[in-house]
Amino acid sequence: MKKILILATGGTIASVEGNEGLVPGLSADELLHFFPKSAGNIEIECKFLMNIDSTNMQPEHWVEMAHAIYQHYENYDGFVITHGTDTLAYTSAALSYMLQGLRKPVVLTGSQVPISFKKTDAKKNVADALRFATEDIGGVFIVFDGRVIIGTRAVKMRTKSYDAFESVNAPYVAYVNEKEVKYQWKPVPTGVGLALNTNINTDVFLMKLYPGTKPEVFDCLKGLYKGIIIESFGNGGLPFEGRNLLVKIKELTEAGIAVVITTQCLEEGEDLLLYEVGRKVAQHDVILSGDMNTEAIVPKLMWALGQKSSIKEIKTIFETPLAEDLSIKGEKEE
Repeated sequence: MKKILILATGGTIASVEGNEGLVPGLSADELLHFFPKSAGNIEIECKFLMNIDSTNMQPEHWVEMAHAIYQHYENYDGFVITHGTDTLAYTSAALSYMLQGLRKPVVLTGSQVPISFKKTDAKKNVADALRFATEDIGGVFIVFDGRVIIGTRAVKMRTKSYDAFESVNAPYVAYVNEKEVKYQWKPVPTGVGLALNTNINTDVFLMKLYPGTKPEVFDCLKGLYKGIIIESFGNGGLPFEGRNLLVKIKELTEAGIAVVITTQCLEEGEDLLLYEVGRKVAQHDVILSGDMNTEAIVPKLMWALGQKSSIKEIKTIFETPLAEDLSIKGEKEE
């Protein structure tokens, strides 16, 4: 019999009607009422870590979850984390970097409708997550609406529909249909055993460019952040006519600030060498994000900044694929 530990963190799945709308409010006993103590060949235990709306989720909560998995790792065959959907993809990516060498599944799930409501997607999602948590596979995954997504490739695409998440720039790992798991591919195990590394630097800023962005805004950020992520247009170029942002990028990198270039386009990633507007950026010591999604870029940069201090070392860590977060150049064309 497989032993599975559920770690509850709040979110819609544990929400009730409050005076100002839905709010996480189910107690541990109330939430446990909806989880079977056993299901088939699964023995289930549940621990409460926190009870918050995932909009309030902070990087320090990621660290708490990672430590909980590490602490209980030897006592269980798999783990399920119930979590709010709004920042679930950030958490799954963060755990993918903090918990490397996993040989057991860590599965995040949640719901678009509270589990206590008559019509809800929560019970199916939890049942599917529990089923996948018994699999002989290692890594961090999201299970939602019958689909399994590797932890670094999920993006929340819809605010209300049950199929809230998509796997971006990577195929779904598997589909869970009732009690059957149909794999599309399996991640390759790395490392010799579980390694916990929760060192992070949260001094990271995410900027979405738009036509008319003032270069002076970077002067305001220089003293506040150690890393800046720029969501640019198309393949990742930056404007240098009219409002010239290149001179500010030069100032930031020379000041020892890690600058990551990504794209606002969800699919296929950046390619700075394709156009002049990109090549002018690539002349500076910027960090390339390839086809990573923003939900993985943010925690990975925090994690990389927590490991090293020099831009060269941070760039090496960030641009090295981890937990299937980044396609190797040419991989998608094969």
